[in-house]
Amino acid sequence: MTEITFNNNPKDSTAKILIATFEEQLNYGITGSIIDRSTFNKLKALVERDTENEKNSPILVLDLIKEVVVLLRVKNLCSIVDIQNLSAKAYQHIKNFSSATVFARRLPKTDYSTNDIVNAIGLGVDLASYSFDKYFTTKKAKDFPKLEYVNFTAKEKLDKKVYEQTKALTNAVRYARDLTNEPSNNLTPEIYAGDIKRLESLGLKVTIMNKETLKKKGFNMLLSVSQGSANDPYVCILEYNGNKKKKSYDVALVGKGVTFDSGGISIKPSQGMGDMKQDMAGSAVVVSSLKALAQQKLNLNVVGIVGLVENMPSGTATRPGDIVTSLSGKTVEILNTDAEGRLVLGDCLTYVEREYKPERIIDIATLTGAIIVALGDEMAGLFSNDDCLSELLSISGEQTGEQLWRFPITDNYRKKVKSDTADLKNISAGRSAGSITAACFLENFLINKTPWAHLDIAGVDKVEKQKPMYPCGSSGFGVLLLNKFLHNLEQK
Repeated sequence: MTEITFNNNPKDSTAKILIATFEEQLNYGITGSIIDRSTFNKLKALVERDTENEKNSPILVLDLIKEVVVLLRVKNLCSIVDIQNLSAKAYQHIKNFSSATVFARRLPKTDYSTNDIVNAIGLGVDLASYSFDKYFTTKKAKDFPKLEYVNFTAKEKLDKKVYEQTKALTNAVRYARDLTNEPSNNLTPEIYAGDIKRLESLGLKVTIMNKETLKKKGFNMLLSVSQGSANDPYVCILEYNGNKKKKSYDVALVGKGVTFDSGGISIKPSQGMGDMKQDMAGSAVVVSSLKALAQQKLNLNVVGIVGLVENMPSGTATRPGDIVTSLSGKTVEILNTDAEGRLVLGDCLTYVEREYKPERIIDIATLTGAIIVALGDEMAGLFSNDDCLSELLSISGEQTGEQLWRFPITDNYRKKVKSDTADLKNISAGRSAGSITAACFLENFLINKTPWAHLDIAGVDKVEKQKPMYPCGSSGFGVLLLNKFLHNLEQK
């Protein structure tokens, strides 16, 4: 992990990052004197050639073999996400140098302060530098990036405290990626619960319910998913109380934590089944979001709940056609054991609503393949019973680049999960509107009709082709989004 430092000697670095707008003329003052006059003249000539050729390149790289200068060029109407993505691309040009210096500055005709620029560039570089390489045994040192630290400097003195909130956030995204990239044999529900318990060191209250407790409390839908596995299920609750004056919880976050999903008796095809180690991505986002909260110390009260199970076929596994009684008291006919995530979430939704009485609830899950058909890998699906909550989540998605698209929930869709032999069935007939009917199913377990949103991240939890801030593998999608949502909520 690359360390972010402040106000060290820029002359120690052989890699430099500068930022300017397309509209302004490059001058020596813009470079903050972190490059000498000779290098500046070469960079200026590079800019002039690019302008003459009408390329308008957002990144210009002056490669001097032993030194590299990267110029980020943005438009006056750029967003913070634009700067983050450019910075992530810049990382590819500086990663083989031991250190880099960034000259941070306020951009003309924008509302971004120098500290905003620091946070944007730091976040982009930090997330682009992530890799999951703990299981390589033959990888040589030369194959790893050499970049040890990125130092920020500016004309005014920078206080490293301005970056502490961002550092907590990038650490949380990294944690979500680490959890989701872990193979299932090294992240069973029991191991996962133990890892969550360690977060008590940050001031979170962590409660872990084992199989016996879950039986006593009536988590029968969740238990039905795990009953074919040799690995016991767990439910973990994380409580963050940042507003001691307030007794209630502002938000409850609910995450699906299926540490491996074979499909159960309704077994999946073998091709791509290895990716099902990531069917706990929603829970990783919830756990990591609580971790960030504890380090950022927001003035909110938030509770997170994750159901950790393994869905396997065996002689004890749930059969298609079985009927179970949920924690809510409603009976459910299980027609497809591969529609298991909604069973896990349903009991967790009922429990957190009943026991904690939050003002709003958000669940997040890799729930349906249908959402991939609808949105691909560009956006997550949003389903909600509350317009205000949906709007705030959508705005937060725009602000972070983790975008959402809202789908309808209407009575005609709700009818599709009614069963002939029980109160509900866990799938609708046919393949149409699969993501919507899954959300309709979940809605049934909110007994008090609390404002609720469901985020289906099945299309965005994994990166097949590298994006600027998202290396291949787990994306950690949702941590940036929920963190911005909580910050926006705190400011309301």
